Amino acid sequence: MVQRQLPKIGELAELMKFKKPTLNPTERRLENALTIADLRDIAKRRTPKAPFDYTEGAAEGELSLARARQAFQDVEFHPSILRNVPVVDTSREVLGGPSALPFGIAPTGFTRLMQTEGEVAGAGAAGAAGIPFTLSTLGTTSIEDVKAANPTGRNWFQLYVMRNREISYELARRAASAGFDTLFFTVDTPVAGARLRDKRNGFSIPPQLTPGTIINALPRPAWWINFLTTPKLEFASLQSTGGTVGELLDSAMDPTISFEDLDVIREIWPGRIVVKGVQTVEDAKLLAGRGVDGIVLSNHGGRQLDRAPIPFHLLPHVVREVGDDLEVHVDTGIMNGADIVASVALGARFTLIGRAYLYGLMAGGRRGVDRTIQILRGEIERTMKLLEVATLDELGPQHVTQLARLQPVARPVADAAELAASRLPVQL
Repeated sequence: MVQRQLPKIGELAELMKFKKPTLNPTERRLENALTIADLRDIAKRRTPKAPFDYTEGAAEGELSLARARQAFQDVEFHPSILRNVPVVDTSREVLGGPSALPFGIAPTGFTRLMQTEGEVAGAGAAGAAGIPFTLSTLGTTSIEDVKAANPTGRNWFQLYVMRNREISYELARRAASAGFDTLFFTVDTPVAGARLRDKRNGFSIPPQLTPGTIINALPRPAWWINFLTTPKLEFASLQSTGGTVGELLDSAMDPTISFEDLDVIREIWPGRIVVKGVQTVEDAKLLAGRGVDGIVLSNHGGRQLDRAPIPFHLLPHVVREVGDDLEVHVDTGIMNGADIVASVALGARFTLIGRAYLYGLMAGGRRGVDRTIQILRGEIERTMKLLEVATLDELGPQHVTQLARLQPVARPVADAAELAASRLPVQL
């Protein structure tokens, strides 16, 4: 029989430790967010539907984004044991400079519409964390103001080639003059993808007011107060800001972009240059001989061509072909520090986060971006310790298996000659 007694007040006091209350509501929300998904839930509650869907959504059926996220979930890790790894080093040399973590903040457009602090919050948080920040051509803060927000950190600039080439050239010169050390030459946006959520929501610059948007805004007064009482949106490049997002993109982008444009920008830009939006091994091999410093395997967050290749699946094949010649980075679908660790293990020199950063921004401005970085840092460190690797360089393909969910199907072949030309197996 168990011996019973009356509770002793002293023993109860030892067992009952009350948490000190957090009085600031923003800090309280962010403390309770343990994952990027938690930040997303907060962001959805606090942000009107149109800007939230602009962040959340992708092109057409949104298959590319769903597949990219699924690919990271379909990862099996293979941990070592008894390796004595009490601490881990998450730092990385990337594009000629340091980064405290193996990820940076990706370029995002129209960012101050998500939350009024916009790129200033992202750049400041990145600088404080010791990671790079990337400003988009379609960002809502000027090149010079981003530099002021992150004066001693690493700033990168993402460039679209526009119909009026001189606009693109001048942007590159401004970014170089402001001390940005790397340029991301983006090649996957000759025209705007069909972002159906934006069309259905009437998402435009400036926002369109309809009975639906007003009703949706009523429980989110803080967003509207911030939007209406802060300076007018300033774009890094666009002279005209009227119309839907798709119309703005189509007016600015140019489907005639070519390798000659890359050569011109290479002559203008004095720093490191990275081609963003590579989606085949063949194009990666072509770029390896074109004087670029790196590539980003990316399908633009699923926002351009739906059913595009999954960057994470493409990663080991590209690294095998060009990894000795240039740096290979990857984005699209990253929502956990384990996704970043898996990417590094399969050869990625670096990764970029877009939506994860914007969820934090919408959830709490600068402090929300800080929380995003804090969450991802904790997940990276914990995953590395559980794998028992002390540095990023110790990660390798032996630590990761990409589990197969989507398998390519060989097409039927007409005859032996075509078989030899295609190098595909005959489908019986």
